[in-house]
Amino acid sequence: MNRTALLATLGASIGLIGCANAEVVTAAPDHFTLKLEAETELSPDEVWARLIDPPSWWLPDHTYSGDSSNLSIDPVAGGLWQETWASGSVWHGSVLRAEPSKVLVLNAPFGPLQGLAVTSVWTISLDAQESGGTKITFDHVTNGSASSGLDGLAPAVDFVKSEALKSLARPRDD
Repeated sequence: MNRTALLATLGASIGLIGCANAEVVTAAPDHFTLKLEAETELSPDEVWARLIDPPSWWLPDHTYSGDSSNLSIDPVAGGLWQETWASGSVWHGSVLRAEPSKVLVLNAPFGPLQGLAVTSVWTISLDAQESGGTKITFDHVTNGSASSGLDGLAPAVDFVKSEALKSLARPRDD
């Protein structure tokens, strides 16, 4: 998805964000930091199983192929988050750290960030709650040059991650 499409999606859908807590912590032309949190009834093991199966939670509107079933992740250090379909493929990121049911850290300059040659680290933390559920936290840090205009992209990335978090945290399909 290109930068214009991403921003158009943001503009059309800004009122639909239903994430428990989403925040652009800092944003400047050369960096941004996001923090998103949600609680779910799912156990950390259940969230992990969903997390490492991107087609089960990543929305097709935020893929290049338009089909989430083309996504896969190899949840080991060095493993790839990729999208592959008949007429193309995209490297979305690589795994920096994987601790099942606890944390997944990705080098992940998704979408328009790839063309900016930035560094983008996405940490997904799963914290067991006394209720038996899980608190899911997305921490996303992107750094580049001042000409990257990252402050303008931060709200769009926050929106996409908010939608993803809402989908990841959804209740069981009983």
